[in-house]
Amino acid sequence: MENSGIYTNYGPINQQFEKRLVEQMFNGVGQCVTVCNATIGLMMALKYATRHKDTRVARYVLMPSFTFAAAAHAVLWAGFMPLFCDIDPADWMASHAAENELLHEYGEQIAAIFPYATFGNATDINHYTQLEKQTGIPVVIDAAASLGAHNAQGQGFGTGSPHAIICSLHATKTMGIGEGGFIYANNPDMIEALRAMGNFGFGKIRHATMPGLNSKLPEIGALLALSGLDHLESVVEKKCRIEQMYYDLLPGFGFQRQRGARMSYQFLPVRLPPRYASHRNAILARMKEKRIGTSTYFSPHLYEQSYFVAHCKAGDLQATDALASSIVSLPLWHEMTPEMVRYVCQELLNACHATDM
Repeated sequence: MENSGIYTNYGPINQQFEKRLVEQMFNGVGQCVTVCNATIGLMMALKYATRHKDTRVARYVLMPSFTFAAAAHAVLWAGFMPLFCDIDPADWMASHAAENELLHEYGEQIAAIFPYATFGNATDINHYTQLEKQTGIPVVIDAAASLGAHNAQGQGFGTGSPHAIICSLHATKTMGIGEGGFIYANNPDMIEALRAMGNFGFGKIRHATMPGLNSKLPEIGALLALSGLDHLESVVEKKCRIEQMYYDLLPGFGFQRQRGARMSYQFLPVRLPPRYASHRNAILARMKEKRIGTSTYFSPHLYEQSYFVAHCKAGDLQATDALASSIVSLPLWHEMTPEMVRYVCQELLNACHATDM
């Protein structure tokens, strides 16, 4: 980098990372463009997908409320209003029945469909491809935590997708570089346009031909990402073994139904049994006393957050409310030892049982 004097603007290291990423993670199928963070990637992909929509008519983007705030912010920044649908209580992704109800109710007012591959779960891309064909409404897929996950065929999740798939390379993800991300699609025209959008809309040299912003990943970030690809498969395999330990040690707790062949969890999401859900705060406080880091992704869900209540709309969210009130995120990183996992599980059980006293 020092010798070349190139530090950004889709430089040679970035080009090398994009090429290797497609070859290693997507069987050489499709194309990708890096972004400085996945939120910017979501904004760009939504802007591109809705470029032909009349915003005076098509006001809404259909999406689940059980997701991270970045997704709803991206919709708002792209000029639309999130329309929240309920989730499937088994796989925790957008319920197709709930989507259909809102599609029927709002019709041409919906500018885009924006499913989330919850925690890296394998969204049914074929379903959304057919839905786009039937309705004419474009699809953008938020796959923030999906790098390293496999679909039901054992391929990298998203392989061959005609829709934009946005993945995060944030420090919390399985392959984190601090800040960063990429947009993948088996659609060269889309990726070429998004690359130009991310460089101030310069479709020609120093000539803006489309909406633009600065989304470019610096060369140093691409260098870190290249290094991450060297270890990604080993890291995911180790995390999968730890994931299985959690399942074995926490019978009676609720876990996400996985639709693909492999997850790439950044933490282990678990649902408290009904008898303990109302005591979640006390349980998490006890875990903190035992020096165990926990969280509650995604609780509160988006339509429980004051800003989004004021700026979004929602259908019935019964399953979302139930899951969000009982979810706990347990630590999961590839260097965890079996002893650490057993300690976390035992202390979680102890914390739950303490609420019976």
